[in-house]
Amino acid sequence: MSTAFFIGLKLWLNLIILTLHDKTMANLKHLDLNLLRVFDILMDERNVSRAAERLSVSQPAVSGMLTRLRDSLDDPLFIRGQHGMIPTERALELADPIKKVLQDIDQIVTPVEFIPQEAHFTVTIAATDYALQVILTPFLKQLSLQAPHIKVDVRMIQDSTVQEQMERGLIDFALMTPNTAPPMLRAKTLFQEDYVCVVRQEHPTVQGDAMDLDTFCRLDHALVSYSGGAFSGATDQALKTLNRQRNVMVSMPSFLSLAELIRSTDFCAVVPKRLAEGQPLLKQVALPFQVEGFTKVLVWHERTHHQAAFKWLRALIYDTCQLLDIAPLAAQTK
Repeated sequence: MSTAFFIGLKLWLNLIILTLHDKTMANLKHLDLNLLRVFDILMDERNVSRAAERLSVSQPAVSGMLTRLRDSLDDPLFIRGQHGMIPTERALELADPIKKVLQDIDQIVTPVEFIPQEAHFTVTIAATDYALQVILTPFLKQLSLQAPHIKVDVRMIQDSTVQEQMERGLIDFALMTPNTAPPMLRAKTLFQEDYVCVVRQEHPTVQGDAMDLDTFCRLDHALVSYSGGAFSGATDQALKTLNRQRNVMVSMPSFLSLAELIRSTDFCAVVPKRLAEGQPLLKQVALPFQVEGFTKVLVWHERTHHQAAFKWLRALIYDTCQLLDIAPLAAQTK
């Protein structure tokens, strides 16, 4: 951090100290900035659980920091009430000065200008093999041209641990769907994806670019199950509404292996349309019924939300989708 930051922090802490009783002056000098932010958010939320959510930490962690604040300031600060926490007179007295110091510190610590060509760091992205092929491969091409020294660590995504991994700084971005994205993380819509059926070009049964429902259900099918062992998916849910079912014979762990299987056998598969485009020796066949597609979103944590480098990376990922003729939905960010 810059010298200006520490000078500004010391100046404003001294101003806060002037508002305190002599009894708490010495203790306040040992407070760190994190405790001041906890106090400020507790004043806003009047609830430990909601404060923990905003801070992206556990409820016990917030309770522990509140205990430190109480000890340092020699005041209970917040008292449990019927509809939340009630601030004491001392807390009300400190609320405005502390909020002011935090706002001024944020202004003092102005972000350093981000120059992509000079950046040297590693960004970690969690994705499925679908997202790797459709989004990350073209993104990496753009990144190598615009920021050649940024390294990218791509990891297979585990939906259930994404929030924890982001909180611990183990991953920076995740490519997910709205129903799998943790609600406490930030997200931006990238595009809407649809499904198509694919078979090998010389398939003996499927001629042309269409088939009827009976033919579709008679064929042997393969699908992708990232968790393994699943023999049904969105396609089967759609068929169920028609009182029909297909013959799923193979469950594969990735779309890469699935594509190779379809090229070398008479199996067929229902896959995301953008993944099917450009696949050698495969042809797309229109589905004889409607299968609901999915939305792809970029997910990140509050800890990187305001950092210039990560703002730039988010924009590059989104812009890459547009350059690939992916029609983005109206930009939705939370």
